[in-house]
Amino acid sequence: MSAPVLLVIAHGSRDPRHAATVHALVRRVRALRPDVRVETGFLDFNVPSVPGVLESLETEGVRDVVALPLLLTRAFHAKSDIPAVLAAAPPRLRIRQAEVLGPSPLLVSALERRLYEAGLTPADKSSTGVVLASAGSSDPEAIAVIAEIAREWRHTGWCAVRPAFASASLPRTEDAVRRLRELGCARVAVAPYVLAPGFLPDRIARGAAGADVLADVLGPAPEVARVLLERYDGARVPVALAVGA
Repeated sequence: MSAPVLLVIAHGSRDPRHAATVHALVRRVRALRPDVRVETGFLDFNVPSVPGVLESLETEGVRDVVALPLLLTRAFHAKSDIPAVLAAAPPRLRIRQAEVLGPSPLLVSALERRLYEAGLTPADKSSTGVVLASAGSSDPEAIAVIAEIAREWRHTGWCAVRPAFASASLPRTEDAVRRLRELGCARVAVAPYVLAPGFLPDRIARGAAGADVLADVLGPAPEVARVLLERYDGARVPVALAVGA
């Protein structure tokens, strides 16, 4: 039996950097697992759309699909939008929705990779306060997950780690930067906990103006690609519970 097709479901954006980053990540996933067919679909703004990809797969004769939300937390899109789109898929497709990417130790490793690429070193950890800056959500579960990641990350040796949000929740990035200064951290770094550039990551960057270091988005970091494949492998069996089965 052939492996299920991995359908990576991205939100989409008017910002062309978003789709370019998603495609770069998918290329890395394909390179890691050439035995798995990987397709990309967008919920909005970009093509191909998720329904369009699903229809094409059904026309080709594909039967088993793992739909993987390219999301860091279980919020509205993972709980509502994506299940609704998958429920409307061609009935001959057996679809399993994989878990979202976060939380994962690999994503924390990707955050640290980006901070080191931005100029920090492991020797800087004890004197550096980090703002874990996410897009934000009105979903309390998603906010609680970000706060817990910050708490756990702090115990790996950073001076302090504080969560911040670009929308829907507080504090904002600039407020968290200010608070870390008040705590006495010798330097402050902002680590965007976002996958691709866009409107909210740009807001995070503006809020980081008072920081010493601004890391890049997670993007196609190798650790992110590995998380995608972990989620795929975790969802590919049993197909008997699939949507539309």
